[in-house]
Amino acid sequence: MYNDNTTAELEEVMAKAVNAFHQYKTYSLAQRAHFMRTIAQEIEALGDELIQTAMAETNLPEARLQGERGRTMFQLNSYADATEQGNWLEASIDTAVAEKTPPKPDLRKMLVPLGPVVVFGASNFPFAYSTAGGDTACAFAAGCPVVVKAHPAHAKTSTLMASAILKAAEKCNMPEGIFSHVYGAGFEVGEFLAKNDAVKAIGFTGSFGGGKALFDWANQRKNPIPVFAEMGSVNPVFILPEKVATEGVVLAKQMAGSVTLGMGQFCTNPGLIIVIDNEDLPGFLQNLKTEIESIGTAKMLHPGIAANYAEKLDKALTQKGVELLTDTAEVEEGKGLISLATTSGANFLANPVLHQEVFGPYSLIIKCADEQELLAVAKALEGQLTATLMASVNDIRAHQELLTYVQDICGRLIFNNVPTGVDVSLPMHHGGPYPASTDSRFTSVGADGIKRFARPLSYQNWDNEFLPAELKNENPLGIWRTVNNELTKDQIN
Repeated sequence: MYNDNTTAELEEVMAKAVNAFHQYKTYSLAQRAHFMRTIAQEIEALGDELIQTAMAETNLPEARLQGERGRTMFQLNSYADATEQGNWLEASIDTAVAEKTPPKPDLRKMLVPLGPVVVFGASNFPFAYSTAGGDTACAFAAGCPVVVKAHPAHAKTSTLMASAILKAAEKCNMPEGIFSHVYGAGFEVGEFLAKNDAVKAIGFTGSFGGGKALFDWANQRKNPIPVFAEMGSVNPVFILPEKVATEGVVLAKQMAGSVTLGMGQFCTNPGLIIVIDNEDLPGFLQNLKTEIESIGTAKMLHPGIAANYAEKLDKALTQKGVELLTDTAEVEEGKGLISLATTSGANFLANPVLHQEVFGPYSLIIKCADEQELLAVAKALEGQLTATLMASVNDIRAHQELLTYVQDICGRLIFNNVPTGVDVSLPMHHGGPYPASTDSRFTSVGADGIKRFARPLSYQNWDNEFLPAELKNENPLGIWRTVNNELTKDQIN
């Protein structure tokens, strides 16, 4: 039903995006914000058709999709608010000082849009991380046109979302090419876009393989561009001894819920549980096993994800020294076998395969011989989106060295809570050191994500008349600016 776009069609799409950029970048913050709020209204106007379409394509339940639609609209509206507030612009001004030797010039700096952005959406979030998701909202906020490549796993849902964006663009008199929606079942369309000179940045949420390919293509260009790829992680959870001894039953229930939430199809799913092997551990593992086995299976997002999970799970479980903890009962095709396995700290350290993400309802419990081996495992971990410490106050006091290493490998450090669930707010950081993402300095959730699609531009000695509104003396937008090293909304006299 959805044919891959031809090279000629893609060239036309990018030419329109370039033309749109030169118009849209001049639009006010208020105009951008109005466009984003109108997109949210048009998504809501799609009504039940959107939910039913996504249910048919993804196997996700109605309640989950309704919640995700609400989250998507909230992102658009809250990022619109942030756009107008202007904090993300990082506007700064040093006024001239003629008496200095040599004279100090008038300098004013702010973030300006990069240009056309290509967005590759996630398979596991058909609304919030896809066509009209956070990357698209951030790019519009920054002043950039967007080209979205529909995810093949939910192409019809993506097309509906695209129709809402295009309708909003028409209502808001946006330039032609402000948004385009293209198709490509294979890698060819993605490669073309990553290498196209008109594209100035890429947003991606998905697998390591997909994100790394885009990153490599973008850096092989004559003019390399930034790729902001969130590529998942195993999100280690360190459960420390006193916490196991005093709250093992509660912990087991909490962890079982997180491992199986959404059939494990979240990028923040806890894929590693790291503990010290002592007399309290068997009871905790038995409780965790019982809790896991009491949770029913459900269909995974689509057959491709289910097949990939089955393949990677088999590879993980057949590694030397890995023992399956949960029941191995077969489930019907398309569902994921909820699985817990165990291995020793020494075996984990010796086998890089065990460090790899298994996307689905699976977690590997690493039983460390002692605190030194626990620390060695922490030091051996790659970059992660999240890392969690389940610990008492005494545990934290006794494991300060562990804490110093763990905070270096993650974008979000969690204390006595689970990693699943990503709040859309300014303090949230959804990203992490490579290979969790390609640039740990930026987040794909929260209004700070707007900065990914903008760059600093400094204006020197310009007359006030010709400065952008954000930098004018009178501060007509009423935004916060750093003026002569003081944060203020005041006018410059």
